[in-house]
Amino acid sequence: MPRSTQPYVRTWQGWLYVAVVIDLFSRKVVGWAVADHMRADLVTGAFDMAVARRNVEPGLIFHSDRGSQYASNGMRRRLRRLKSKQSMSSKGNCYDNAVVESFNDKLKQELIHRHAWPTKAAAKLAIVDYIERFYNAQRLHSTLGYLSPNNFENQHAARAAV
Repeated sequence: MPRSTQPYVRTWQGWLYVAVVIDLFSRKVVGWAVADHMRADLVTGAFDMAVARRNVEPGLIFHSDRGSQYASNGMRRRLRRLKSKQSMSSKGNCYDNAVVESFNDKLKQELIHRHAWPTKAAAKLAIVDYIERFYNAQRLHSTLGYLSPNNFENQHAARAAV
C-alpha cells in the first residue's frame, strides 16, 4: 500500500517540489518526481515510476494526503486503469500519512536543510542520490529490523525462494 506527499525545497533559482511513493511493506521509495511546480503531473510522474518499477496487481491501495494533485482526474484515471483503489487521509489527520511524513522529515533533516542550493539542478541531483543511493540502499529502519529497504526486500525474496 504506497503512500505519497511532497516536501518543498528552496533553491537560489526558486522552489522545487518533491513527490514520492513509498511501498509500506519495505519502506522503499519506489517512485519519485522533482519539479518546479506542484501540478498534478508531479504526483502522476512519481506514481508512474512506482508502477513501472513494481509488479502492480489489481487491488492495489494507493494512500495519499488530500491534496488536489492526488485527487486529479489524471491520478484517478491511472488508478482505474490499474483496477486499484485510492485511500486519502481524513481531513486534518496527519497520522494517516505518517510513513511519508517521516520520509519528508528525514529528507529535510539529512539533506535539504544541511545545504544551500544555488541551482535547481544541483538540488534535484542530490535528492535523487539521497533516495536511490542512501535512503533505499543504506538507511536503516527500526520497523525493518534495522535493515535498509533494499536489504529488507532482498532478505524477503531470499526467504520466499526457499
